[in-house]
Amino acid sequence: MKKLRWAMDGFWDLDMATAMTIEGTARAAPEDPIPLGLSRGAMLSRPKQLDFMHRFMSMFFVPSYAGDPLEGGDGFSLQRAISIPFGENWFSVLLGQVHLQKLISSMKKDASEIPLESSWLKKTMGCLCDRSHYALGLCSECLVTPDFSLLIGSETHGGRGGLRNKAILHHRLPEHNLTLEAVSPGLFVDNNGNYWDVPLSLAIDLASVAPICGFSHHLCVQHNYGTPKQFGGDQSIGDSPATLQPGFSVKSAFSFQKDATIWKNGGKLRMVQPFDVFLSEPHISMSGVIGAVVNACFGEKTERPSATAAQSLGFRNYILHAESSDSSLTTDFFGSVSCTAQYGNFQRLFFDLTRLNTRLDFPSGSMFLSSTAHLARSVYNSQQPNPEAVCLVCPQALVSFQQQIAGPFSFRIDSHIGLEVTSEGDYFARVHNSVFAVEYALKVLGSAKAVAWYSPKHREAMVELRFFES
Repeated sequence: MKKLRWAMDGFWDLDMATAMTIEGTARAAPEDPIPLGLSRGAMLSRPKQLDFMHRFMSMFFVPSYAGDPLEGGDGFSLQRAISIPFGENWFSVLLGQVHLQKLISSMKKDASEIPLESSWLKKTMGCLCDRSHYALGLCSECLVTPDFSLLIGSETHGGRGGLRNKAILHHRLPEHNLTLEAVSPGLFVDNNGNYWDVPLSLAIDLASVAPICGFSHHLCVQHNYGTPKQFGGDQSIGDSPATLQPGFSVKSAFSFQKDATIWKNGGKLRMVQPFDVFLSEPHISMSGVIGAVVNACFGEKTERPSATAAQSLGFRNYILHAESSDSSLTTDFFGSVSCTAQYGNFQRLFFDLTRLNTRLDFPSGSMFLSSTAHLARSVYNSQQPNPEAVCLVCPQALVSFQQQIAGPFSFRIDSHIGLEVTSEGDYFARVHNSVFAVEYALKVLGSAKAVAWYSPKHREAMVELRFFES
């Protein structure tokens, strides 16, 4: 298997893994303040993941879970990929998924409702022929040159109807990654865990390969057609995010990253290969990112709540914003600080890896300055601080903890922590968007792992492959 380029994406958001579709990914919906998730991230496509697990991990079917069927989800499902040989540089695969939980429930229901005189075979065939219990997909990926690839995929879900089509072109330049993408409909997930379908989404993304330390930049051009709709047809959650409305947007961001190693211990066991080469050195390190972003929107995307968020809370906003009837221009800056501490070399059979990573994100520098100035003025005037301003000053925290269990198996939990305030004015720390995972390190590949994860917020679970991630 050809190794993918490994890059430190740092602050940037990546595509999210999801069990809602066979293709297995959803793009994060830009949220206010200004969206910073421009990097799509280098990852192995879901069809290639399934093919690898079938061939080299003896998994005839790959399981996934996508919500309770009683609440509109697909429940427990099984996926299977059948590769179609066309050549060394052309990978094609037929994808199939059976919603096993829905199928069994339907068979039990029909068995209780259909008269006894009906044949058992007729009952069974009626359930098996129900298209809502299946999903099919076809994906073809062609490696035109070592640095130029084209992926075309299509899938259909009997229960939701219609086709989901995608075309992605990747071109690896000496210092940049260029991605052109067209999806119809495009699947997005907002900050509340709700999925949205955009009838047609076109995007061009140019991202520099971020060095360990130094400058990097991102440029993303996106155009959405049509009104976003709730994925699955449920319209009970309200309006879609303003950033998914029809229109044209150009986002450009520049950042500088600096890493520092506080402590490192290189004492490894001789003649013993670690389970993961990226997790084989005990250390304590810190990393900082600071940058600026410019966002230009045209069409219905011009409605930017962030431009007036501070004024609605009663204090001045330092964001640079210009708006007309059909366009807007907004600039802001951001920052992030992270600390990683690891104990163990991940070489021994038991408890030889304990890893803690904490990241503090300041997604909007203007909101941070506005709320800080407001709090300073309140303290100077001996006034009660605004609870919303206190929450805005506090960064968004992401905490990740990983512990080896035995051999290549380890347990991991990722959680977001945020400060919130009650109606009575009491503050409390809220842990949300936690993801629990069991990882199996594929030792023969140097740094690769099979991950089985579950997200209580999205009520999803799936098994996937990840390469060159720490």
